[in-house]
Amino acid sequence: MSKINLKALSKQELASFVKESGLPAFRAKQLLHWMYERRVEAIQEITEFSKDLRERLAEKAYISNLEMLDRKSAGDGTEKFLFGLEDGESIESVLIPDEDRLTICISSQAGCAMCCRFCLTGTMALKRNLLPHEIVDQIISVSRMIGPRKITNIVFMGMGEPLANFDNVTEALWRITGDMKISPKRITLSTSGIAPKFSELANKAPKVKLAVSLNATTDEIRDYLMPVNRTYPLKRLLEACREYPLPRGRRITFEYVLLKGVNDTPQDAKRLIRLLKGIQSKVNLIPFNPYPGSEFERPDEKSVLEFQNILLNAHITAIIRKSKGQDISAACGQLRARYRDERTAL
Repeated sequence: MSKINLKALSKQELASFVKESGLPAFRAKQLLHWMYERRVEAIQEITEFSKDLRERLAEKAYISNLEMLDRKSAGDGTEKFLFGLEDGESIESVLIPDEDRLTICISSQAGCAMCCRFCLTGTMALKRNLLPHEIVDQIISVSRMIGPRKITNIVFMGMGEPLANFDNVTEALWRITGDMKISPKRITLSTSGIAPKFSELANKAPKVKLAVSLNATTDEIRDYLMPVNRTYPLKRLLEACREYPLPRGRRITFEYVLLKGVNDTPQDAKRLIRLLKGIQSKVNLIPFNPYPGSEFERPDEKSVLEFQNILLNAHITAIIRKSKGQDISAACGQLRARYRDERTAL
C-alpha cells in the first residue's frame, strides 16, 4: 500500500486521516502547524509527538518536499530555484531582495498555455497544473534555505496562469493565509486576463492584491501579443476590472511590458490613460527582458521615461519596475524550467 502524502490532503481529509488513525482531533491542528509554520521535512521531526506515534504515522504517511535541482544567484542578489516534482516535472521560483522587502515569485503551473509572445515560459507549453501543496511548497522550501531571513511578500508571477488553475490556486491561497499565517495584503496574484474568473476570485479566495498583465492599448496589438485577448478583449477585460470589488485603499496593478516599436509610443501612453479611466489603478512599466530567439527588443531609456511621464502628468501612478536577475534568466518573462534530459546535456 502506498503511503499518504499529508500535504496533499485538504483540511477535511487530514481530519479524517487523524480520526481513522485513532487519534484525537487536535492532532490534525498540530500536523498543520508543524508542516506549514515549523516547515518540517518529515514526520520524524515532529517532536511534539512521541517517538512511538511518529513511527506509527510514518508507516502509512509522509510529508512531501520539492526536490531542489538547481539554485542560481545573480549579481544583484536575486536567486532562482529549479524544483523537481514527484512526477518528474519541474518548475522555477525566484527570490527577489529589495531594501526591506524579500519577495518570492512562485509558479502556479508547470509550463503555460497562454502563449504570450514576449514570455519565454509560453514557449514550453503547458505540462500540467500544480497542486495546492506544490504551490505552497515553493514558499516553504525557499524559506528553509534562506533562514534566518524571512520572506515578506509573495507574487503569483512565475510560470503559468493562476486563474487557469483556479481551484488549486485558491486552495493554496487559503493555506498560505490560514496555515502559514501570511497576510493577504502581502500576496499579489497576476493574471493575463481571464475576465470571468475575477468575480470568482473576489468571492472564493482571500482578499489578495490583483495584478493584470495588459501590455497593449488596442485589441489588434493585444491579440498579437496575448492570444487570451481574442477570447476576452480589452473592453470585456476592463469591465471586469471596473466591477472587481476592491477593499478600501486598494488598487489594481496593471503590468505593461514595453516592447520597442510595438507598444511604447506616446500614442500608446495616451490610449492607456483613456482605458484606465474610472479604475482605481497603478501601472508597473516593465522594459522587455530579452532572451535568445525573441522577436522583440527592449526600448531605450528615453522612450521608457517619456511613456512614464505621460502617465504621471495624467495623475496615474506609474512605476518603472527594475528587472532583477537578468544574468541568470530570472527576470519577468524569462522563466523556463529545464528538464532532466536538458540538464544532463549541459
